[in-house]
Amino acid sequence: MRIALTSVFVDDQRAALTFYTEVLGFTKRRDIPLGDNFWLTVVSPESIDGPELLLEPSDHHAVKPYRDALVEDGIPLAQFAVDDLEAEHARLTSKGVVFTQSPTDVGTAVVAVFDDTCGNLIQLIEEKADKNHADAR
Repeated sequence: MRIALTSVFVDDQRAALTFYTEVLGFTKRRDIPLGDNFWLTVVSPESIDGPELLLEPSDHHAVKPYRDALVEDGIPLAQFAVDDLEAEHARLTSKGVVFTQSPTDVGTAVVAVFDDTCGNLIQLIEEKADKNHADAR
């Protein structure tokens, strides 16, 4: 069993595609019309055949209260791994990305949280090397 697809709800799929590709640096994988919406996915350019992120329309009635509660409580909807959080924070800040949490050392990792402009908070994480255990991946 493996993760092939996960999703984030977005208010505007085309605006989300622009943000996730032009700002974050993901690569568009699928763009298939489905009625008024699209089966619209992006992937990491570092793993083109890896898991896809579906930019899913947020028009279901349960989405707004769910996302509003997460944002109000400062809880990220998704988490993306980076190799150098300080560099990524600087790169994204220079592109106008608003961080709700600056890079913070939490012991085993450094994390930061930003607003994806599509209705979600997203966490970035740089895991620290564990010198006592081999990487289980």
